[in-house]
Amino acid sequence: MPVDTATQVQRYIAAWNETEPQARRRAVAALFTEDARYVDPLVDVRGHEGIDATIAAVHEQFPGWVFRLAGPVDAHHDQVRFTWGLGPEGEEPPVVGSDVAVTDGNGRFDRVSGFLDRVPQQ
Repeated sequence: MPVDTATQVQRYIAAWNETEPQARRRAVAALFTEDARYVDPLVDVRGHEGIDATIAAVHEQFPGWVFRLAGPVDAHHDQVRFTWGLGPEGEEPPVVGSDVAVTDGNGRFDRVSGFLDRVPQQ
């Protein structure tokens, strides 16, 4: 039975926030199709291992930072888009992005295209 879009996006955000490796791998496997593609300006990966490694790299680069939704979830047909923020808990997120995902119709993401809308200057 397909899950509703808002629940699917909440599970997606939770997977990106998961720091425990085994729990993260389980979350990725439940959320993405086996050959899912995730692409953003910094990475282009396929499959559970590639997506898991990408999430782990974000945690390594930004320890203690969390993802959160930064606006409404918009969906039609098999597509969903949403804006997210990444930063320290309880603070204005310095990184803001938008993702557009294509689902398989059964509660799993098959492709996610990420965009970085605001990134702090180094």
